[in-house]
Amino acid sequence: MSTTPRAARHIVQNEELLFEISEPGKAAYQLPELDVPPANVAALGERARSDIAGFPELSEIEIIRHFTRLSTWNYGVDTGLYPLGSCTMKYNPRVNEFVARLDAIAGAHPLQPEELSQGALRIMDLLSQYLLEICGMDAITLQPAAGAQGELTGILLIRAALQARGNARRLVLIPDSAHGTNPATAAIAGYEIAKLSSNAQGTVDMASLDRLMTDQVAALMLTNPNTLGIFEEDIHRIADLVHQRGGFLYMDGANMNALVGRARPGDFGVDVMHLNLHKTFSTPHGGGGPGSGPVAVKAELEPFLPTPVLTRRPNGALTLEEDRPHSIGRMRAFAGSFGMLVRALAYIMANGSDGLKQTTEDAVLNANYIRTRLKDVYALSYDTPTMHECVFSDKLQARKADVHTGDIAKRLIDYGFHPYTVSFPLIAPGAMMIEPTESASKRELDEFIAALRAIAQEVDTEPETVKTAPHTTRVSRMDEVAAARKPRLRWTED
Repeated sequence: MSTTPRAARHIVQNEELLFEISEPGKAAYQLPELDVPPANVAALGERARSDIAGFPELSEIEIIRHFTRLSTWNYGVDTGLYPLGSCTMKYNPRVNEFVARLDAIAGAHPLQPEELSQGALRIMDLLSQYLLEICGMDAITLQPAAGAQGELTGILLIRAALQARGNARRLVLIPDSAHGTNPATAAIAGYEIAKLSSNAQGTVDMASLDRLMTDQVAALMLTNPNTLGIFEEDIHRIADLVHQRGGFLYMDGANMNALVGRARPGDFGVDVMHLNLHKTFSTPHGGGGPGSGPVAVKAELEPFLPTPVLTRRPNGALTLEEDRPHSIGRMRAFAGSFGMLVRALAYIMANGSDGLKQTTEDAVLNANYIRTRLKDVYALSYDTPTMHECVFSDKLQARKADVHTGDIAKRLIDYGFHPYTVSFPLIAPGAMMIEPTESASKRELDEFIAALRAIAQEVDTEPETVKTAPHTTRVSRMDEVAAARKPRLRWTED
């Protein structure tokens, strides 16, 4: 396999901001003369604007060409591999988009009468049934807008259930191998955080759990497989211990792409979990939304689900029930991100049970193929077998030439690939976290592996090339510290 970089410098000319190419008097529209009485602007008083100062003035073709050129610079899941570990950036099948755009679905209004919404409610009901079967749980809410809100929903459900028992408790245990949003979620819900350290294998240390799991602990927030890609083999013992001490086991379901069709969290003791539809079930991912983070629970937590709850009337009609005296309340407007629910259902039905299982197996196979092909040139953070993702370390490269994970990731851009997840999880210093998902073909995986092997060779022979990367992008290496601490969020002429 050739190690020649796939990417080359973009040939399109430099692109200025619209503000910079604006010229007074230009317009992207032509309107006929007004043939109705003008609006009574005077009635607005001081609130009336007589100009549009501050907006760029351009012709239609300038606007079209500007945004079309910018679009050719984008790297997206439709153009290449996204190896972001823990993010599961898989391909979004076009059948999902086709179904979600059907007029009767896309045009349905959330406030239309229930008798006119039975089709939409049936979509939600069918998706709920499928997700419950996949997870092995008893009840579900589709309302949360994303995984982070799903986490918060789950912890609030636990808090409500414990309050119903008479003691909400004050602590939440979070392993150091958990997802980064877990501590914030628990804190927002009013809990103190206690860190649970991992053992040498990168899994929950049972002795530490036994010591920390007191009668003040409300829940253990577990990511399984964890952020190292390792499945918690002691999961039954973990669940039993948490339950014996009166707590709940929350599972962060962001890594369900490693389990669907092979293992059900409800069967190994999970009480409540969220699902990321934009990860495991292929709905669009990133850019601030729209996301979807359904929360599935065991029966004890069902009375506390957010309202409205999807139920059936005696006549068989579906309805959104609001009268739930023990509910934690509404988490989001209406019934959630309906378009994302449609896409997830289309994905599940298109694959079927055998297809979903095959997806899981392919994702695990792809990750282990990468792990096997790179472990001789990049150090593994843990030797424990991994599933859907693998975590390498920059230890060898840092020792040889003071090259670190961020340098390697930026050099990977020059080879035509999106970088992997950098410096996470924190439990693995210098982490290089890679998750190819099932979407990558063997040919693409081989190209990706060849690129990383070539970079490892460059560290030995020309380390400055790696340290100063990327070299083929339109913008050179950024000052990340300054960008984070002193961001410029708007254009100004000075």
